[in-house]
Amino acid sequence: MSKPKVLVIDDEEDLRENIKYVLQAKGYIVELAQDGVQGLKILGDFRPDLIILDLNMPNMGGIEFYQKICVGDVSQYPVFVLTARANMEKFFKDFNVDGFMSKPFEITDLVREIDQVINRKSIKSSAAQASVLRKIFIVDNSAEFSGKIGMALLNKSFTVNLAGTGTEAIERISKDVPDIVCVNMNLPDLSGEVVVQKLKRMAKTSGVKTILYTYNAGINPEITRKINAKEGIDHLVEVKSETDLIEAINDLLNK
Repeated sequence: MSKPKVLVIDDEEDLRENIKYVLQAKGYIVELAQDGVQGLKILGDFRPDLIILDLNMPNMGGIEFYQKICVGDVSQYPVFVLTARANMEKFFKDFNVDGFMSKPFEITDLVREIDQVINRKSIKSSAAQASVLRKIFIVDNSAEFSGKIGMALLNKSFTVNLAGTGTEAIERISKDVPDIVCVNMNLPDLSGEVVVQKLKRMAKTSGVKTILYTYNAGINPEITRKINAKEGIDHLVEVKSETDLIEAINDLLNK
């Protein structure tokens, strides 16, 4: 898991350095800026998980900085506001910032709030990623095997599309690109190798991951060597049941 990154923008040098020292001790990556102008420059190369933002600064204050990092009314980054003016809390709540603390404060209280914001964002991000269904396309002229593997993948929360010929598969995949294409080596119109190579040579589908498979017992080692040497084949597998293909799919997704 990557270390969380924080940008601290405050014109008080001692406060900036204290926040940095404590956060780095907890494993955070920290960048510092003395005003909004310097903060915007840092954002060119540094994408923080949270911005600690003081309101009252020379050159560019917190409100102007916040407006510049918004698209419409939504900030591109999580923001935690610091200010000596406690009456600004309601103002910034209307902007949906991720936290607010009035000066003066204890550094330990600030760090606790920062930890909570980062953890909330991490949980939301993980949930969003988990909710994205992975799309698998199966190319096989065996309705029996396609039905079994399709049902098994649906039960594991994949989105599944099926095609019985290589020609049909290429046409449909080019319109709706999946995460992985699984192709039977022995199709009635095109060989599985040709289907994979055609997909890899098309700009729209060149990045799709591919599995070439057979459920005939025993792949000749020489054939295996030749196929593995060919363009675009990410995985060659002999399947005895739908479980073997699912394992190959999971292995490829996890690489």
